[in-house]
Amino acid sequence: MQMAQFGDLRLHYSVTGPKDGTPVVFANSLGTDYRLWDEILPLLPDGLRILRYDKRGHGLSDTPKGPYSMGALVTDIERLMDHTGFKNAVFVGLSIGGMIAQGLAAKRLDLVRAMVLSNTAAKIGTRDMWGDRIRAVQDGGLDAIVDPTMDRWFSKPFHDDASFPAWRNLFLRTPDEGWTGCAAAIAGTDFISSTSGLRLPTLAIAGSEDGSTPPDLVFETADLIPGVQKHLIRGAGHLPCVEKPGEYAEVLTGFLKAQGAV
Repeated sequence: MQMAQFGDLRLHYSVTGPKDGTPVVFANSLGTDYRLWDEILPLLPDGLRILRYDKRGHGLSDTPKGPYSMGALVTDIERLMDHTGFKNAVFVGLSIGGMIAQGLAAKRLDLVRAMVLSNTAAKIGTRDMWGDRIRAVQDGGLDAIVDPTMDRWFSKPFHDDASFPAWRNLFLRTPDEGWTGCAAAIAGTDFISSTSGLRLPTLAIAGSEDGSTPPDLVFETADLIPGVQKHLIRGAGHLPCVEKPGEYAEVLTGFLKAQGAV
């Protein structure tokens, strides 16, 4: 296990691949940890140096008292990339991870050469919507929202998959404070203006059955960036790297090759 300490915050992370490999960073969604990417990593080309991490309030990282700001989440990965020597990387972010990608690209272009915005947007939901969910978790824990969340996250057929209970359990084992802290960061984020100013190679991925960030929302953000590539994964929900890892890895590999990353 690898831990990095930044002041009072410790972040859990993993670096794999050759030291001279192309740097690729993965940032996962709200209510998951860095195991979100387990199914696609073996399907990616050799020669990649991969950084995965648990954002604050998730996985084995510390859970400081919330609420958190998106600026803090961006600074966390900025410090971690500096700490691990990751520069000029391809940044793959899903959901809140995609928001972090947008914020980091606007702040530190030396760290991000290209990005993948997966099942995300420049603005997700409304303050009132997130406020309702945060209050529900504060009152009843994540049990209060787990079922509607799973319905938004996964296609109906996947609910019968043998791995579905594990994803439900992973969500439930997220610290309540970590979930509400990051939810507050999403609620307070509107990157429409800053993302529209980005000029870097970008791939947008959406799932046809995504109830959290529907394809129209994902591609509306994608269209803010000139030259963006877009891909719809049919039959998958909010976490297509889980439901359709083969197709996800194939699309990601194609994008990496187009950037000369492999």
